[in-house]
Amino acid sequence: QVQLVESGGGLVQPGGSLRLSCAASGFTFSSYDMSWYRQAPGKERELVAGISSGGGFTNYEDSVKGRFTISRDNPKNTVYLQMNSLKPEDTAVYYCNANFYVYRYWGQGTQVTISS
Repeated sequence: QVQLVESGGGLVQPGGSLRLSCAASGFTFSSYDMSWYRQAPGKERELVAGISSGGGFTNYEDSVKGRFTISRDNPKNTVYLQMNSLKPEDTAVYYCNANFYVYRYWGQGTQVTISS
């Protein structure tokens, strides 16, 4: 059974940091490109950051470049999103995504709220 379980969300003040984790099981994690998406209320789900299966390539949405870092630990079947200098506009539900050819899996999401 495929599972992607996100954790690490919460409420932080502007300028703060959070580290999201996504623990994967039920598929060959090291073969999959992994991504983090987010969806704010009333908005479309958007790609935040992605990392290739081996970890050698990453990409970021423009508004998070220099603030967010995606990484993965293949032996631990886990992908991370380190988020620094958080802004109110980063408030959203963050979703983990696994992608390999036609295979695509989603986690249940974790809420991130940036507010003073």
